[in-house]
Amino acid sequence: MAGPLAIVIRSLSYTYPGMAQRALDEVSLEVAVGERVALVGPNGAGKSTLLLHLNGLLRGEGEVEIMGIPLNGRTVRKVRSLVGLLFQDPDDQLFSLSVLEDVAFGPLQMGLAAEQARARAMQALELVGLGPLAQRAPHQLSLGEKKRAALATLLSMDVPILALDEPTAGLDPRSRRALVGILRSLGKTMLVATHDMRLLHELCPRMVIMDGGRIVADGSTASLLAERELLERHGLEPPWVCAEEPQATHW
Repeated sequence: MAGPLAIVIRSLSYTYPGMAQRALDEVSLEVAVGERVALVGPNGAGKSTLLLHLNGLLRGEGEVEIMGIPLNGRTVRKVRSLVGLLFQDPDDQLFSLSVLEDVAFGPLQMGLAAEQARARAMQALELVGLGPLAQRAPHQLSLGEKKRAALATLLSMDVPILALDEPTAGLDPRSRRALVGILRSLGKTMLVATHDMRLLHELCPRMVIMDGGRIVADGSTASLLAERELLERHGLEPPWVCAEEPQATHW
């Protein structure tokens, strides 16, 4: 893969306590700096589990490197400053009395002075279109606004890598378009777990299909979406048939 690598995963396996089947089974993946890659597959494929390994919330067998730094007990704090994880449910990330406090929390934890943290938080809120709602309580926001506020908590820390878990789930068309537009404008490395097949064309030129804890295909979004038999075999349905592109790699 050309260019410097943002994410390197080698032979990563993980089994949840009390479960017999592996949630991740010898997964290997490389993502270049600036790439936007979609993770797709049926429920239970391992997509969310993989994202949780990127900043050490889960620790399996195998190797994870973020921006050239091996993830381990000594480096986990540094790695977490490089990877912003957006949970599927924004209520898992919003817990303060105001949106501004939530977004400023990360910069404060990074050691910024209160004024600097507040300024950085306001910049992030303006970027996601929530500047006028800075003093509002998170529970007063719509789902779309909550998702943008949760994204702002990551942007305020200026992380180079975003790991997004179902970022458009549950959004109405207007909120969805707004969020996709923001993500396209950021210029950051992204690994996006999603069931939103339209999002692939709009955001992610590369697509990785997971099933049963394994990567079963990795290639351009257009070429993989054109392979109906492959998609149906792994519980996926494309929004349309795409133009032909070079053949993707299958396992």
